[in-house]
Amino acid sequence: MLRSMFSAISGLRAHQTKMDVTGNNIANVNTVGFKASQTVFQDTLSQVIRAGGGPAADRGGTNPAQVGLGAKVAAITTNWTQGATQSTGRSEDFMIEGDGFFVTRGTGGEQLFTRAGSFSFDAGGRLVTPDGAFLQGWMAGADGAVNPNNPVGNLSVPIGQLVDPSATTAGAVKGNLPSDAPVGTSLQTATVMFDSQGVSQQIAYAVTKTAANTWDVTVSHPTAGVLQTVTGVTFGPDGKMTSAAPPPFNPNAVLPAGRFPSWDNDVQIDISQLTQYGSAGEIGDGGQDGYAVGSLQSFQLGADGTIMGTYSNELKQPIGRLALASFNNPGGLEKAGNSSFRVGVNSGAAQVGPAGAGGRGELVSGALEMSNVDLAEEFTGLIVAQRGFQANSRVITSSDEILQDLVNLKR
Repeated sequence: MLRSMFSAISGLRAHQTKMDVTGNNIANVNTVGFKASQTVFQDTLSQVIRAGGGPAADRGGTNPAQVGLGAKVAAITTNWTQGATQSTGRSEDFMIEGDGFFVTRGTGGEQLFTRAGSFSFDAGGRLVTPDGAFLQGWMAGADGAVNPNNPVGNLSVPIGQLVDPSATTAGAVKGNLPSDAPVGTSLQTATVMFDSQGVSQQIAYAVTKTAANTWDVTVSHPTAGVLQTVTGVTFGPDGKMTSAAPPPFNPNAVLPAGRFPSWDNDVQIDISQLTQYGSAGEIGDGGQDGYAVGSLQSFQLGADGTIMGTYSNELKQPIGRLALASFNNPGGLEKAGNSSFRVGVNSGAAQVGPAGAGGRGELVSGALEMSNVDLAEEFTGLIVAQRGFQANSRVITSSDEILQDLVNLKR
């Protein structure tokens, strides 16, 4: 009878732990990035009343008689299934679709990991968690290149930061030239290019027919006049260009000295996008690669974690890239509070890299991953834990009554 009481006590303790785990799950039903836990029970050692025996020639074998000594908590496991998506519209809110954790650096430089993607900016323009930990990743260089092989560091988005101007090195003209147009027909379009100081320069393209299937392309400036003329641009019967690409030209050699800032680089004009078909003629700007000085206005997050900045000069350039971490056994991570985890002895080392690679999930901007707690399942577990606790308490009560009857035998 004493065995039954101690077994029931172990059952009370185990079901109390299950109640604690269930209560914590319900408390975090609306916690961003929270992962529910489950309690796993197992029995404890058993006392052998009679050992088993093997079969013999004159008798059969016998099974052992064992009395269990109760239950205990074998494990508290974490459910890592994906939580529901909640759209927030905030550009600082990120969600991981798939496996992986955001990498943060907290107080004392400790590296922590979280699924909660609600970030904000501090006074220094750095992305931080609600408790002030720095979001980790790789910042882009001056040319916008991001090297994910470098060590991770603090990510910042310096709104208002200036980007240096870049002189135009390539331009293009595109469109269709009417094959039936008479000699002397001219089509024009305009574009804007930039010199080395970011000053805009108005550039005009003119395409003039000089003979059958032959055209001249002229590039001009309203003050400097003609910058380049490409003669003898020919087209074949299929309407495709047959002449070679024109050589680049140096605007600095033809712009009036002292009137404009130096434009000290060659410019390659691409005319390969011109065609000659029997339809209406129209040409347009095919784009150019220069830009003026600009300031960072906004940013967007790509699925691969790249933070793409949009500048006032219409330039779009990477600012940095978020880092994600994956683990061979995420169940071995230790909870560090504030929805964060730290590396555990059985989690394996953090495998830090870009999103969408190495088994890591992709990112979604303007959304958060909600808790994966299933209230229906938790309330069912709550009932099971309550009934289990009650049943074990009844075992103690029944054992006590039997002991009382035993004592009363002496009366």
